[in-house]
Amino acid sequence: MYLLDNDASLTAHPFSDYFFYLRIKDVSMSQQKPSAPRGMRDFGPDEMFRRNYIFSIIRQTYEKFGFLPLETPAMEKLETLTGKYGEEGDRLIFKVLNSGDFLKSPKDKGLDLNQTESSNVVKYICDRAMRYDLTVPFARYVVQYHHQLTFPFKRYQIQPVWRADNPQKGRYREFFQCDADVVGSSSLINEVELIQILNEVLSKLAIPGFVVYLNNRKILASIASVIGAPEKLTALTVCMDKLDKSSDEQVLDDLRRHGFDEQALAQLKQLIEITQSEESPLAFLEDFLQKDSLGMKGIEEVKYILDTLRMLGMPESSLRLDPTLARGLDYYTGCIIEVKVPGSGFGSIAGGGRYDDLTGIFGMGGLSGVGVSFGADRIYDLMLSMQLFPDFDDNRYKYFFLNFGEAESQKCLQLINRLRQQNIPSGIYPDQVKIKKQMEYADKMRVSYVCTIGSNELKDETIGVKNMQTGEQQLVSQTEFLNEVGIFS
Repeated sequence: MYLLDNDASLTAHPFSDYFFYLRIKDVSMSQQKPSAPRGMRDFGPDEMFRRNYIFSIIRQTYEKFGFLPLETPAMEKLETLTGKYGEEGDRLIFKVLNSGDFLKSPKDKGLDLNQTESSNVVKYICDRAMRYDLTVPFARYVVQYHHQLTFPFKRYQIQPVWRADNPQKGRYREFFQCDADVVGSSSLINEVELIQILNEVLSKLAIPGFVVYLNNRKILASIASVIGAPEKLTALTVCMDKLDKSSDEQVLDDLRRHGFDEQALAQLKQLIEITQSEESPLAFLEDFLQKDSLGMKGIEEVKYILDTLRMLGMPESSLRLDPTLARGLDYYTGCIIEVKVPGSGFGSIAGGGRYDDLTGIFGMGGLSGVGVSFGADRIYDLMLSMQLFPDFDDNRYKYFFLNFGEAESQKCLQLINRLRQQNIPSGIYPDQVKIKKQMEYADKMRVSYVCTIGSNELKDETIGVKNMQTGEQQLVSQTEFLNEVGIFS
Protein backbone atom coordinates (compact mmCIF):
# COMPACT_ATOMS: atom_id res chain seq x y z
CA MET A 1 0.00 0.00 0.00
CA TYR A 2 1.38 3.35 -1.03
CA LEU A 3 1.10 6.51 0.99
CA LEU A 4 -1.23 9.04 -0.60
CA ASP A 5 1.52 11.55 -1.45
CA ASN A 6 3.36 8.95 -3.49
CA ASP A 7 0.37 7.72 -5.50
CA ALA A 8 -0.70 10.43 -7.96
CA SER A 9 -2.98 8.08 -9.91
CA LEU A 10 -5.22 7.63 -6.87
CA THR A 11 -6.55 11.19 -7.10
CA ALA A 12 -8.18 10.43 -10.44
CA HIS A 13 -10.03 7.38 -9.11
CA PRO A 14 -13.80 7.90 -8.59
CA PHE A 15 -13.48 6.44 -5.10
CA SER A 16 -10.33 8.38 -4.25
CA ASP A 17 -11.94 10.10 -1.24
CA TYR A 18 -13.00 6.70 0.14
CA PHE A 19 -9.54 5.23 -0.29
CA PHE A 20 -7.99 8.34 1.17
CA TYR A 21 -10.11 7.83 4.29
CA LEU A 22 -9.06 4.22 4.58
CA ARG A 23 -5.40 4.99 4.16
CA ILE A 24 -5.36 7.89 6.56
CA LYS A 25 -7.25 5.70 9.02
CA ASP A 26 -4.68 2.93 8.56
CA VAL A 27 -1.83 5.35 9.26
CA SER A 28 -3.51 6.76 12.36
CA MET A 29 -4.36 3.30 13.66
CA SER A 30 -0.72 2.26 13.26
CA GLN A 31 0.29 5.14 15.52
CA GLN A 32 -2.13 4.22 18.30
CA LYS A 33 -0.77 2.32 21.25
CA PRO A 34 -2.28 -1.19 21.29
CA SER A 35 -4.42 -1.99 24.31
CA ALA A 36 -7.06 -4.41 25.53
CA PRO A 37 -10.72 -3.27 25.56
CA ARG A 38 -11.87 -1.39 28.65
CA GLY A 39 -12.77 -3.70 31.49
CA MET A 40 -10.67 -6.55 30.09
CA ARG A 41 -7.08 -7.35 30.98
CA ASP A 42 -3.95 -9.24 30.01
CA PHE A 43 -2.27 -11.39 32.66
CA GLY A 44 1.52 -11.73 32.66
CA PRO A 45 3.52 -14.49 34.39
CA ASP A 46 3.50 -12.82 37.82
CA GLU A 47 -0.26 -12.36 37.69
CA MET A 48 -0.81 -15.91 36.47
CA PHE A 49 1.24 -17.41 39.31
CA ARG A 50 -1.02 -15.56 41.75
CA ARG A 51 -4.25 -16.33 39.90
CA ASN A 52 -3.39 -20.03 39.60
CA TYR A 53 -2.64 -20.04 43.32
CA ILE A 54 -6.21 -18.87 43.99
CA PHE A 55 -7.71 -21.28 41.46
CA SER A 56 -5.77 -24.27 42.81
CA ILE A 57 -6.97 -23.72 46.40
CA ILE A 58 -10.56 -23.32 45.23
CA ARG A 59 -10.34 -26.37 42.96
CA GLN A 60 -8.76 -28.57 45.64
CA THR A 61 -11.40 -27.57 48.19
CA TYR A 62 -14.27 -28.20 45.78
CA GLU A 63 -12.95 -31.65 44.95
CA LYS A 64 -12.44 -32.46 48.63
CA PHE A 65 -16.17 -31.87 49.13
CA GLY A 66 -17.05 -34.19 46.22
CA PHE A 67 -17.72 -31.68 43.42
CA LEU A 68 -16.99 -32.73 39.83
CA PRO A 69 -15.44 -30.47 37.12
CA LEU A 70 -17.54 -29.09 34.26
CA GLU A 71 -17.19 -26.51 31.47
CA THR A 72 -19.83 -24.89 29.25
CA PRO A 73 -19.37 -22.74 26.09
CA ALA A 74 -18.48 -19.05 26.26
CA MET A 75 -21.61 -18.31 24.21
CA GLU A 76 -25.17 -19.37 24.90
CA LYS A 77 -28.38 -18.83 22.97
CA LEU A 78 -29.70 -15.36 23.82
CA GLU A 79 -33.04 -16.88 24.83
CA THR A 80 -31.21 -19.08 27.35
CA LEU A 81 -29.86 -16.06 29.25
CA THR A 82 -32.51 -13.35 28.99
CA GLY A 83 -35.13 -13.07 31.71
CA LYS A 84 -32.99 -14.83 34.34
CA TYR A 85 -31.15 -11.88 35.93
CA GLY A 86 -33.80 -9.18 36.21
CA GLU A 87 -34.10 -6.10 34.02
CA GLU A 88 -30.72 -4.70 35.01
CA GLY A 89 -29.00 -8.01 34.36
CA ASP A 90 -30.59 -8.33 30.93
CA ARG A 91 -29.17 -4.92 29.97
CA LEU A 92 -25.67 -6.08 30.92
CA ILE A 93 -25.66 -9.18 28.73
CA PHE A 94 -23.17 -8.94 25.87
CA LYS A 95 -25.09 -9.79 22.68
CA VAL A 96 -23.29 -11.32 19.68
CA LEU A 97 -24.26 -10.17 16.18
CA ASN A 98 -25.47 -12.89 13.82
CA SER A 99 -22.99 -14.03 11.19
CA GLY A 100 -23.26 -12.72 7.63
CA ASP A 101 -25.67 -9.92 6.78
CA PHE A 102 -27.12 -9.42 10.26
CA LEU A 103 -29.24 -6.47 9.04
CA LYS A 104 -31.08 -8.57 6.45
CA SER A 105 -33.61 -10.01 8.90
CA PRO A 106 -34.89 -6.68 10.32
CA LYS A 107 -35.11 -5.26 6.80
CA ASP A 108 -37.14 -8.29 5.68
CA LYS A 109 -39.47 -7.61 8.61
CA GLY A 110 -39.99 -4.07 7.35
CA LEU A 111 -38.28 -2.42 10.31
CA ASP A 112 -36.95 1.09 9.87
CA LEU A 113 -33.64 0.85 11.74
CA ASN A 114 -33.50 4.63 12.12
CA GLN A 115 -36.89 4.76 13.83
CA THR A 116 -36.96 1.49 15.81
CA GLU A 117 -35.67 1.23 19.38
CA SER A 118 -32.50 -0.83 19.62
CA SER A 119 -34.08 -3.22 22.14
CA ASN A 120 -36.68 -4.19 19.53
CA VAL A 121 -34.02 -4.77 16.87
CA VAL A 122 -31.83 -7.02 19.03
CA LYS A 123 -34.01 -10.11 18.60
CA TYR A 124 -33.60 -9.87 14.82
CA ILE A 125 -29.84 -9.30 14.66
CA CYS A 126 -28.64 -11.42 17.64
CA ASP A 127 -29.45 -14.98 18.61
CA ARG A 128 -26.37 -15.59 20.80
CA ALA A 129 -24.79 -13.92 23.80
CA MET A 130 -21.71 -14.21 25.99
CA ARG A 131 -22.55 -15.97 29.23
CA TYR A 132 -23.42 -13.60 32.08
CA ASP A 133 -22.77 -16.13 34.83
CA LEU A 134 -22.17 -19.87 35.19
CA THR A 135 -25.40 -20.82 36.99
CA VAL A 136 -27.90 -20.43 34.14
CA PRO A 137 -25.67 -22.32 31.64
CA PHE A 138 -25.30 -25.02 34.29
CA ALA A 139 -29.09 -25.28 34.62
CA ARG A 140 -29.34 -25.59 30.84
CA TYR A 141 -26.69 -28.33 30.93
CA VAL A 142 -28.53 -30.26 33.65
CA VAL A 143 -31.79 -30.24 31.68
CA GLN A 144 -30.05 -31.16 28.43
CA TYR A 145 -28.08 -34.07 29.91
CA HIS A 146 -30.22 -35.07 32.90
CA HIS A 147 -30.53 -38.67 31.67
CA GLN A 148 -26.73 -39.03 31.95
CA LEU A 149 -26.38 -37.52 35.43
CA THR A 150 -26.55 -39.04 38.90
CA PHE A 151 -28.53 -36.89 41.36
CA PRO A 152 -27.79 -35.11 43.60
CA PHE A 153 -25.32 -33.79 41.02
CA LYS A 154 -22.44 -31.73 42.43
CA ARG A 155 -20.30 -29.80 39.96
CA TYR A 156 -17.74 -27.02 40.04
CA GLN A 157 -16.84 -24.69 37.18
CA ILE A 158 -13.97 -22.18 36.86
CA GLN A 159 -14.45 -20.06 33.74
CA PRO A 160 -14.73 -16.43 32.60
CA VAL A 161 -18.04 -14.56 32.25
CA TRP A 162 -18.83 -11.26 30.55
CA ARG A 163 -20.96 -8.28 31.58
CA ALA A 164 -21.43 -4.96 29.77
CA ASP A 165 -20.86 -3.09 33.01
CA ASN A 166 -19.11 0.21 33.68
CA PRO A 167 -15.48 -0.74 34.50
CA GLN A 168 -14.27 0.49 37.89
CA LYS A 169 -12.25 -0.69 40.87
CA GLY A 170 -12.98 -4.38 41.45
CA ARG A 171 -15.51 -4.52 38.60
CA TYR A 172 -14.59 -5.76 35.12
CA ARG A 173 -16.35 -6.65 31.88
CA GLU A 174 -14.54 -9.98 31.67
CA PHE A 175 -13.88 -11.83 34.89
CA PHE A 176 -13.64 -15.35 36.29
CA GLN A 177 -16.21 -17.04 38.44
CA CYS A 178 -15.50 -20.19 40.42
CA ASP A 179 -18.85 -21.91 40.99
CA ALA A 180 -19.96 -24.95 42.94
CA ASP A 181 -23.58 -26.13 42.72
CA VAL A 182 -25.70 -29.04 43.92
CA VAL A 183 -28.89 -29.91 42.06
CA GLY A 184 -31.43 -32.58 42.88
CA SER A 185 -31.55 -32.05 46.64
CA SER A 186 -33.47 -29.61 48.86
CA SER A 187 -31.52 -30.51 52.02
CA LEU A 188 -30.04 -27.60 53.95
CA ILE A 189 -26.94 -29.74 54.50
CA ASN A 190 -25.92 -28.51 51.05
CA GLU A 191 -26.02 -24.88 52.23
CA VAL A 192 -23.96 -25.83 55.27
CA GLU A 193 -21.29 -27.54 53.15
CA LEU A 194 -21.11 -24.66 50.69
CA ILE A 195 -20.58 -22.14 53.48
CA GLN A 196 -17.92 -24.46 54.91
CA ILE A 197 -16.22 -24.31 51.50
CA LEU A 198 -16.35 -20.50 51.52
CA ASN A 199 -14.85 -20.43 54.99
CA GLU A 200 -12.11 -22.97 54.20
CA VAL A 201 -10.99 -21.37 50.93
CA LEU A 202 -10.84 -17.83 52.31
CA SER A 203 -9.05 -19.08 55.44
CA LYS A 204 -6.45 -20.88 53.30
CA LEU A 205 -5.97 -17.69 51.29
CA ALA A 206 -5.35 -15.94 54.64
CA ILE A 207 -7.93 -13.21 53.94
CA PRO A 208 -8.47 -11.46 57.29
CA GLY A 209 -11.81 -10.31 58.62
CA PHE A 210 -14.08 -11.84 56.00
CA VAL A 211 -17.75 -12.25 56.96
CA VAL A 212 -20.31 -14.62 55.42
CA TYR A 213 -23.67 -12.82 55.37
CA LEU A 214 -26.78 -14.98 55.24
CA ASN A 215 -30.42 -14.28 54.39
CA ASN A 216 -33.39 -16.09 52.87
CA ARG A 217 -35.61 -15.09 49.97
CA LYS A 218 -38.61 -16.25 52.00
CA ILE A 219 -37.74 -13.65 54.62
CA LEU A 220 -37.56 -10.93 51.97
CA ALA A 221 -40.89 -12.00 50.48
CA SER A 222 -42.42 -12.00 53.95
CA ILE A 223 -41.06 -8.52 54.68
CA ALA A 224 -42.66 -7.25 51.46
CA SER A 225 -45.95 -8.86 52.49
CA VAL A 226 -45.92 -7.60 56.09
CA ILE A 227 -45.30 -3.98 55.03
CA GLY A 228 -48.22 -4.25 52.61
CA ALA A 229 -46.34 -4.47 49.32
CA PRO A 230 -46.15 -8.16 48.31
CA GLU A 231 -46.36 -7.27 44.63
CA LYS A 232 -43.24 -5.09 44.94
CA LEU A 233 -40.82 -7.86 46.00
CA THR A 234 -38.60 -7.41 42.93
CA ALA A 235 -38.35 -3.65 43.47
CA LEU A 236 -37.59 -4.26 47.16
CA THR A 237 -34.75 -6.69 46.42
CA VAL A 238 -33.23 -4.50 43.69
CA CYS A 239 -33.23 -1.44 45.98
CA MET A 240 -32.01 -3.30 49.07
CA ASP A 241 -29.20 -4.79 47.00
CA LYS A 242 -27.77 -1.26 46.68
CA LEU A 243 -27.29 -0.73 50.43
CA ASP A 244 -23.56 -1.45 50.21
CA LYS A 245 -23.12 1.12 47.43
CA SER A 246 -25.62 3.84 48.45
CA SER A 247 -26.63 5.55 51.69
CA ASP A 248 -29.69 4.42 53.65
CA GLU A 249 -31.55 7.58 52.64
CA GLN A 250 -30.76 7.06 48.97
CA VAL A 251 -32.11 3.53 49.14
CA LEU A 252 -35.26 4.70 50.95
CA ASP A 253 -35.75 7.44 48.33
CA ASP A 254 -35.38 4.81 45.64
CA LEU A 255 -38.03 2.68 47.36
CA ARG A 256 -40.25 5.75 47.60
CA ARG A 257 -39.98 6.22 43.83
CA HIS A 258 -41.10 2.60 43.43
CA GLY A 259 -44.33 3.38 45.28
CA PHE A 260 -43.59 2.25 48.86
CA ASP A 261 -45.62 4.37 51.30
CA GLU A 262 -44.17 6.17 54.33
CA GLN A 263 -45.40 3.57 56.84
CA ALA A 264 -43.61 0.82 54.89
CA LEU A 265 -40.48 2.95 54.64
CA ALA A 266 -40.48 3.55 58.40
CA GLN A 267 -40.59 -0.21 59.01
CA LEU A 268 -37.82 -0.82 56.49
CA LYS A 269 -35.69 1.91 58.06
CA GLN A 270 -36.03 0.22 61.44
CA LEU A 271 -34.99 -3.10 59.87
CA ILE A 272 -31.95 -1.49 58.22
CA GLU A 273 -30.85 0.20 61.46
CA ILE A 274 -31.07 -3.03 63.47
CA THR A 275 -29.15 -4.92 60.78
CA GLN A 276 -26.36 -2.34 60.86
CA SER A 277 -26.07 -2.46 64.65
CA GLU A 278 -24.06 -5.00 66.62
CA GLU A 279 -27.29 -6.64 67.77
CA SER A 280 -28.49 -9.81 66.03
CA PRO A 281 -31.63 -9.09 64.00
CA LEU A 282 -33.04 -12.56 64.61
CA ALA A 283 -35.27 -11.62 67.57
CA PHE A 284 -36.59 -8.59 65.68
CA LEU A 285 -37.40 -10.74 62.64
CA GLU A 286 -39.19 -13.38 64.69
CA ASP A 287 -41.41 -10.68 66.18
CA PHE A 288 -41.83 -8.73 62.93
CA LEU A 289 -42.76 -11.77 60.81
CA GLN A 290 -44.50 -13.91 63.43
CA LYS A 291 -47.87 -13.86 61.64
CA ASP A 292 -46.45 -14.78 58.24
CA SER A 293 -45.84 -18.52 57.79
CA LEU A 294 -43.51 -18.06 54.81
CA GLY A 295 -41.29 -15.70 56.78
CA MET A 296 -41.17 -18.04 59.76
CA LYS A 297 -40.17 -20.88 57.43
CA GLY A 298 -37.30 -18.72 56.15
CA ILE A 299 -36.21 -17.96 59.72
CA GLU A 300 -36.31 -21.68 60.54
CA GLU A 301 -34.03 -22.46 57.58
CA VAL A 302 -31.58 -19.70 58.53
CA LYS A 303 -31.43 -20.85 62.15
CA TYR A 304 -30.69 -24.43 61.09
CA ILE A 305 -27.77 -23.29 58.92
CA LEU A 306 -26.36 -20.96 61.58
CA ASP A 307 -26.69 -23.51 64.39
CA THR A 308 -25.15 -26.32 62.35
CA LEU A 309 -22.18 -24.22 61.25
CA ARG A 310 -21.52 -23.15 64.85
CA MET A 311 -21.66 -26.79 65.91
CA LEU A 312 -19.06 -27.58 63.22
CA GLY A 313 -16.74 -24.90 64.58
CA MET A 314 -17.17 -21.99 62.20
CA PRO A 315 -16.18 -18.82 64.06
CA GLU A 316 -19.08 -16.65 65.24
CA SER A 317 -17.31 -13.55 63.91
CA SER A 318 -17.29 -14.96 60.36
CA LEU A 319 -21.04 -15.51 60.13
CA ARG A 320 -23.90 -13.01 60.29
CA LEU A 321 -27.61 -12.91 59.50
CA ASP A 322 -28.45 -9.90 57.31
CA PRO A 323 -32.19 -9.57 56.50
CA THR A 324 -31.46 -6.71 54.07
CA LEU A 325 -29.22 -8.92 51.91
CA ALA A 326 -31.00 -9.28 48.57
CA ARG A 327 -28.55 -10.15 45.74
CA GLY A 328 -30.94 -9.01 43.00
CA LEU A 329 -31.05 -12.19 40.95
CA ASP A 330 -34.60 -13.26 40.18
CA TYR A 331 -33.93 -17.00 40.37
CA TYR A 332 -33.13 -17.22 44.12
CA THR A 333 -35.93 -18.79 46.16
CA GLY A 334 -34.35 -19.72 49.51
CA CYS A 335 -31.01 -19.14 51.19
CA ILE A 336 -28.97 -16.14 50.00
CA ILE A 337 -25.23 -15.90 50.75
CA GLU A 338 -22.71 -13.10 50.31
CA VAL A 339 -19.13 -12.73 51.54
CA LYS A 340 -17.45 -9.37 52.18
CA VAL A 341 -14.41 -8.00 53.96
CA PRO A 342 -15.75 -5.00 55.92
CA GLY A 343 -13.55 -1.93 55.69
CA SER A 344 -11.53 -3.24 52.74
CA GLY A 345 -13.09 -0.95 50.17
CA PHE A 346 -14.04 -3.96 48.03
CA GLY A 347 -17.53 -5.29 47.38
CA SER A 348 -18.59 -8.90 47.74
CA ILE A 349 -15.89 -11.47 47.00
CA ALA A 350 -18.21 -14.50 46.94
CA GLY A 351 -21.89 -15.27 47.07
CA GLY A 352 -24.68 -17.62 46.11
CA GLY A 353 -28.03 -19.02 47.06
CA ARG A 354 -30.78 -21.58 46.50
CA TYR A 355 -32.88 -21.73 43.36
CA ASP A 356 -35.88 -24.08 43.20
CA ASP A 357 -37.26 -23.15 39.79
CA LEU A 358 -34.28 -22.49 37.53
CA THR A 359 -34.40 -25.78 35.61
CA GLY A 360 -38.18 -25.37 35.31
CA ILE A 361 -37.72 -22.56 32.80
CA PHE A 362 -35.96 -25.09 30.59
CA GLY A 363 -38.81 -27.59 30.87
CA MET A 364 -37.67 -29.66 33.85
CA GLY A 365 -39.42 -28.79 37.08
CA GLY A 366 -39.05 -30.16 40.59
CA LEU A 367 -35.26 -30.01 40.65
CA SER A 368 -33.98 -27.81 43.45
CA GLY A 369 -30.45 -26.45 43.42
CA VAL A 370 -28.08 -24.34 45.47
CA GLY A 371 -24.66 -22.92 44.72
CA VAL A 372 -21.91 -20.46 45.58
CA SER A 373 -19.39 -18.58 43.47
CA PHE A 374 -16.03 -17.00 44.24
CA GLY A 375 -15.21 -13.75 42.47
CA ALA A 376 -11.61 -14.67 41.68
CA ASP A 377 -10.71 -11.30 40.16
CA ARG A 378 -11.96 -9.32 43.13
CA ILE A 379 -10.23 -11.76 45.52
CA TYR A 380 -7.03 -11.24 43.51
CA ASP A 381 -7.26 -7.45 43.79
CA LEU A 382 -8.03 -7.68 47.50
CA MET A 383 -5.11 -10.02 48.21
CA LEU A 384 -2.76 -7.87 46.15
CA SER A 385 -3.75 -4.73 48.05
CA MET A 386 -3.21 -6.55 51.36
CA GLN A 387 0.05 -8.21 50.21
CA LEU A 388 -1.30 -11.67 51.00
CA PHE A 389 0.33 -13.64 48.17
CA PRO A 390 3.28 -15.92 48.94
CA ASP A 391 6.59 -15.68 47.05
CA PHE A 392 6.37 -17.64 43.79
CA ASP A 393 10.08 -17.67 42.93
CA ASP A 394 10.14 -21.44 43.48
CA ASN A 395 7.89 -21.83 40.43
CA ARG A 396 10.70 -20.63 38.14
CA TYR A 397 13.96 -22.35 37.17
CA LYS A 398 15.68 -23.95 40.11
CA TYR A 399 18.76 -24.87 38.08
CA PHE A 400 19.72 -22.79 35.06
CA PHE A 401 22.68 -23.72 32.83
CA LEU A 402 24.80 -21.25 30.92
CA ASN A 403 25.60 -22.03 27.29
CA PHE A 404 29.36 -22.18 26.56
CA GLY A 405 29.20 -23.95 23.22
CA GLU A 406 27.86 -26.91 21.25
CA ALA A 407 29.66 -29.72 23.11
CA GLU A 408 29.10 -28.14 26.53
CA SER A 409 25.39 -27.53 25.87
CA GLN A 410 24.92 -31.18 24.90
CA LYS A 411 26.19 -32.24 28.32
CA CYS A 412 24.00 -29.62 29.99
CA LEU A 413 20.94 -30.92 28.16
CA GLN A 414 21.63 -34.45 29.43
CA LEU A 415 21.75 -33.19 33.03
CA ILE A 416 18.68 -30.99 32.53
CA ASN A 417 16.78 -33.97 31.17
CA ARG A 418 17.50 -35.95 34.35
CA LEU A 419 16.46 -33.00 36.52
CA ARG A 420 13.19 -32.62 34.66
CA GLN A 421 12.46 -36.32 35.02
CA GLN A 422 12.38 -35.61 38.76
CA ASN A 423 10.04 -32.62 38.20
CA ILE A 424 12.79 -30.13 39.04
CA PRO A 425 12.35 -26.91 36.98
CA SER A 426 15.53 -26.57 34.92
CA GLY A 427 16.69 -24.98 31.71
CA ILE A 428 19.53 -23.63 29.58
CA TYR A 429 20.11 -20.38 27.75
CA PRO A 430 19.41 -21.40 24.13
CA ASP A 431 21.93 -19.15 22.38
CA GLN A 432 25.73 -18.90 22.59
CA VAL A 433 25.99 -15.25 23.59
CA LYS A 434 28.12 -13.33 26.07
CA ILE A 435 28.06 -14.80 29.58
CA LYS A 436 27.14 -11.39 31.00
CA LYS A 437 23.92 -11.38 28.99
CA GLN A 438 23.11 -14.93 30.09
CA MET A 439 23.68 -14.02 33.74
CA GLU A 440 21.48 -10.95 33.42
CA TYR A 441 18.73 -13.18 32.05
CA ALA A 442 19.16 -15.65 34.92
CA ASP A 443 18.96 -12.80 37.43
CA LYS A 444 15.76 -11.41 35.88
CA MET A 445 14.23 -14.90 35.84
CA ARG A 446 15.04 -15.20 39.56
CA VAL A 447 16.62 -18.64 39.22
CA SER A 448 17.85 -20.36 42.36
CA TYR A 449 21.14 -21.76 41.04
CA VAL A 450 23.23 -20.99 37.96
CA CYS A 451 25.20 -24.00 36.66
CA THR A 452 28.25 -23.76 34.41
CA ILE A 453 29.98 -26.40 32.30
CA GLY A 454 32.84 -24.95 30.25
CA SER A 455 35.57 -26.79 28.38
CA ASN A 456 37.51 -27.61 31.58
CA GLU A 457 34.41 -28.80 33.45
CA LEU A 458 33.42 -30.89 30.45
CA LYS A 459 36.82 -32.60 30.45
CA ASP A 460 36.90 -33.09 34.24
CA GLU A 461 33.19 -34.08 34.50
CA THR A 462 32.60 -31.31 36.99
CA ILE A 463 30.01 -28.54 37.25
CA GLY A 464 30.13 -25.04 38.71
CA VAL A 465 27.12 -24.12 40.87
CA LYS A 466 26.35 -20.58 42.06
CA ASN A 467 23.68 -19.83 44.68
CA MET A 468 22.01 -16.71 43.28
CA GLN A 469 20.71 -15.62 46.70
CA THR A 470 23.95 -15.90 48.71
CA GLY A 471 26.47 -15.58 45.88
CA GLU A 472 28.26 -18.74 47.12
CA GLN A 473 29.99 -20.74 44.37
CA GLN A 474 31.39 -24.24 44.37
CA LEU A 475 32.84 -26.73 41.92
CA VAL A 476 31.56 -30.31 42.34
CA SER A 477 31.65 -33.47 40.32
CA GLN A 478 28.59 -34.13 38.19
CA THR A 479 27.94 -37.27 40.25
CA GLU A 480 28.00 -35.23 43.48
CA PHE A 481 25.63 -32.71 41.90
CA LEU A 482 23.12 -35.39 40.97
CA ASN A 483 23.38 -36.96 44.42
CA GLU A 484 22.85 -33.57 46.05
CA VAL A 485 19.60 -32.94 44.19
CA GLY A 486 18.35 -36.46 44.86
CA ILE A 487 19.21 -38.08 41.52
CA PHE A 488 21.47 -41.10 41.90
CA SER A 489 23.67 -41.92 38.90
